[in-house]
Amino acid sequence: MKTLLLDVNPENPDPAKIQAAARIIQAGGLVAFPTETVYGLGADALNAKAVQALFEAKKRPLDNPPIVHVADPKDVSPLIKEMPKKAKVLMEQFWPGPLTLIFKRSNIVPSVTVAGLDTIAIRMPKHKVALALIRQTQRPIAAPSANLAGKPSPTTAQHVYEDLDGRIDAILDGGPTTIGVESSVIDLSVEPPMLLRPGGTPFEALKEVLCNLRLHPFVQAEQELPLDKIRSPGMKHKHYAPKAQVVLVEGSMPAVIEKIRFLAQSRRQKGEKVGILATDETQHAYKAQADVVRSLGSRFNLATVAQSLFRLLREVDAQNVDVIIAEGVPSEGLGLAVMNRLRKASGYHIVKVQ
Repeated sequence: MKTLLLDVNPENPDPAKIQAAARIIQAGGLVAFPTETVYGLGADALNAKAVQALFEAKKRPLDNPPIVHVADPKDVSPLIKEMPKKAKVLMEQFWPGPLTLIFKRSNIVPSVTVAGLDTIAIRMPKHKVALALIRQTQRPIAAPSANLAGKPSPTTAQHVYEDLDGRIDAILDGGPTTIGVESSVIDLSVEPPMLLRPGGTPFEALKEVLCNLRLHPFVQAEQELPLDKIRSPGMKHKHYAPKAQVVLVEGSMPAVIEKIRFLAQSRRQKGEKVGILATDETQHAYKAQADVVRSLGSRFNLATVAQSLFRLLREVDAQNVDVIIAEGVPSEGLGLAVMNRLRKASGYHIVKVQ
């Protein structure tokens, strides 16, 4: 298969290119497209064969459900059994945007689309290319991140091409994504509602609207938790990981700097090539200890850190380092999503310091 690359203006996408991509999805094909969070790999959510092909293209485990994307809140009703009042409130407040809601699914949704569950995860993206594609396709689009399973999520079309060239039909290149981490996921099929994945909509903002919202223990887990069923992407299996080993160091800033310098020096003495993911405030401290140092952004602007996280994991990994040592960041706002991704990327190889 030759993967078609289609450049589109993110603010004013060419209708002819959107139509070409929509025809591919209508015919059961696979198209990667930008959203505000990361690039998604789209298939017709109501076409079981197409969704099966999506899992195969990504090498994605069949028990890991994708998120279904719609272009209008009214498109949700046919896909679910009932619409809770709290869902309407959340949709009015946060859609379009980086928030996924989990409902009890209707019978029109193929089992493979929901990984055999009785629930379905749905969101309305805040991106003109994504919305144009869904509207033109006139189908709900199942779209997990457009990467090979387990690797850092793609925030540019180039990332998608590196992972999936020859495995999918087309890529709509709308430039880099703006948020950089996936959507937040709330399970509305349980009471009280549960945040299963922190993401682009901060937990604090969600709590203001949904005061009884709880954090699933997985969200802040510091070790792998046993899970019977995965209701949200990112809850099981290795995720967000580069080829190099990732070590996450958490604690007070002076102690983190000291520990990272020690770990980096120790690994280099063993002949290993070391990469460090630092922040603007600390990157200067590691120049002598590491082969590659990159800043995620300022510790006082966690939106920038989130935006650059997956890109820099890929860039540092491309330098053929043996280990990537990453600083922890504060777990408030988008920092909760960043820390969740870093802990998963490290396989819970976390070093705590005081």
